[in-house]
Amino acid sequence: MAYDEAGPADGKLVVLLHAGVADRRMWDRQWEPLAARFRVVRADLRGFGETPMPGGRFSYVEDVAELVETLGGGPAALVGASFGGRVALTTAAARPDLVRRLVLLCPAFAGLPVTPDVEAFGDREDELLEAGDTDGAVELNVSSWLGPDAGPAAADLVRVMQRRAFDVQLAADELPDPPEPVWPELDLVHMTQPTLVVSGAHDFVWFGQIAGHLAATMPDARQVALPWAGHLPSLERPDEITELLLDTLAPARG
Repeated sequence: MAYDEAGPADGKLVVLLHAGVADRRMWDRQWEPLAARFRVVRADLRGFGETPMPGGRFSYVEDVAELVETLGGGPAALVGASFGGRVALTTAAARPDLVRRLVLLCPAFAGLPVTPDVEAFGDREDELLEAGDTDGAVELNVSSWLGPDAGPAAADLVRVMQRRAFDVQLAADELPDPPEPVWPELDLVHMTQPTLVVSGAHDFVWFGQIAGHLAATMPDARQVALPWAGHLPSLERPDEITELLLDTLAPARG
């Protein structure tokens, strides 16, 4: 996995996992403030950014677990956005020895049926990609996932990151043995890591339902609902999310 590392070598380990429309660049605005207090790592998941996507069966969870073990200094706090939130949550369930805390920003979760708005988005994205209109699919993602407070710079960054993900993943789908992610089962009731779940009022309905379900089911989880946020709050109001992360990961600060 391609990754960046910064901060004190003896600091508490924090690993940032990006959304499915993004890569590790989505954490640019949080990077330096977090590195001032923690040993912080941001990684490109398989098929995103600079991490390739070979064919065959694989596990995002095993990838992240191997990364944390290689880095040492664990257990780590995992901060995951959207798809990265699903990876973080599942890693914490499968390898509780490696994860001490979770912060999940509008996480995905396979345990609830998708809502009609998500189904409509997926159908439209499939139509555009099947027609060979990758540019149109990129613009659909930019307009769908960013909330009303996102500025032009955030939109441009999502545009670049999503295009990169499409280029890598669509090419991988044409391999003789296409990639096949494998996901372990989740048992939320027995997950004891302190967990903050963030949801946005302007997000798809499904993600709000997921946040409520996780907060109600996990023993030590709480939900923060942001009235201004869409699906990518760390890009929409980056300074506010940076403060939220600092206060959650280091609650004794100030």
